[in-house]
Amino acid sequence: MTDAAPPSKGAGANPWLTRLPILVGAHTVGTANVVSVLAMAPVISAELDLSATQFGLFVTAYYGAQAIGSLPAGAMTDRYGVGRSLFIGHIIMAASAVVISLVGSYAACLAAMFLMGIGYSMNNPSTARGVFDWFPSKRRGMAMGIKQVGVPLGGIIAAGNGALVTLVHWQTIMFWISALIAMNGLFCLYLVRFHRPVPPAERKNPMAHIGEVLRSRNNHCFSFANGLLNIGQTNFFGFLTLFLTEAARASQPIAGLAMGIAQTASFFARIGWGALSDKFVGRRKVLNNWICGVAVVFLAGMALVGPGWGLWFGMALVLALGITIASFAPVSQAIAVEMVEPRLAASSMGYSMSAIHVGGMIGPVIFGFAVDHWGGYESAWLVTAALVAIGVAMLVFWFREGPPRE
Repeated sequence: MTDAAPPSKGAGANPWLTRLPILVGAHTVGTANVVSVLAMAPVISAELDLSATQFGLFVTAYYGAQAIGSLPAGAMTDRYGVGRSLFIGHIIMAASAVVISLVGSYAACLAAMFLMGIGYSMNNPSTARGVFDWFPSKRRGMAMGIKQVGVPLGGIIAAGNGALVTLVHWQTIMFWISALIAMNGLFCLYLVRFHRPVPPAERKNPMAHIGEVLRSRNNHCFSFANGLLNIGQTNFFGFLTLFLTEAARASQPIAGLAMGIAQTASFFARIGWGALSDKFVGRRKVLNNWICGVAVVFLAGMALVGPGWGLWFGMALVLALGITIASFAPVSQAIAVEMVEPRLAASSMGYSMSAIHVGGMIGPVIFGFAVDHWGGYESAWLVTAALVAIGVAMLVFWFREGPPRE
């Protein structure tokens, strides 16, 4: 049984209006937290006198923490509930922003980025579990899509902070972000009332949940495949502006416009794919494979982008990739929570996110190595497309959707 129980009567009975906005807010403030640091990178690097490698370690610390924290976070959510887990995550994220806003040393900021990643690792398992618990399967994809728009929305806020930093000190901006996180954290306490207590017979230590998830070969296949798919998304966003300015000779404003197009396309596509996946209940992986399979073609097409007409071809590919590789997450997350017994939904999501973040860590390294040693950006995009294709093939041939059969 993968459907949610009927909604309760009384206050908070409509999860679309009372609970889903809090989940959207969790992704919004969490994304704004880290992307604001990235958007203000030139200013922060100059003030702290950082090399490119030193600043790059900020990103490594953040994603490394999520890779470590996501599976335990999922197990905690399955045991103690969505509201409590999200509240703890918000406390950790707010603390990380406060540390950055008050301490100006590189070591402290690096530690804060790791702390930030640990805090955000609570988000995806908890919000996915909330959608699983509070929405029926025929509307679950739509709910996943809506809660995921918090990611591009947070990116838009962070982009604004990237411009605001010319007028306001970056540490002051991070303090404001910490206050925003704390505010949404208080809203998360409201979700505690909707926790479904684990029956005493099923009440286990979170480590037992982790063990159950890790014993499933199907879970391994799904998580590893998603790590490969996320390499495509990470490389796309991570190198887009640099690629367009260097390979296609685009101006900085045009490159920034391309990033805006990709984020805006992803905002709407996440809702659309999530809603469409509700027509594929029990077969969501078919839609997921089509989205990412088509993205393989678009990623390979980036190898043809160059100056002149190639730039406009590149802008069309940016739109297409914003709709595809940047937006498959709602469908994938719906699959993740439905592929196990209901009591393990968040643990399954946490395992998937751990692999996704490992992909996010190694993808840029592979891309950069290909640029430097294998023939430039053309080879890097082709290698990225090949890795995504392997992920799609794994889902097509080896992954079985749905909860374990009795």
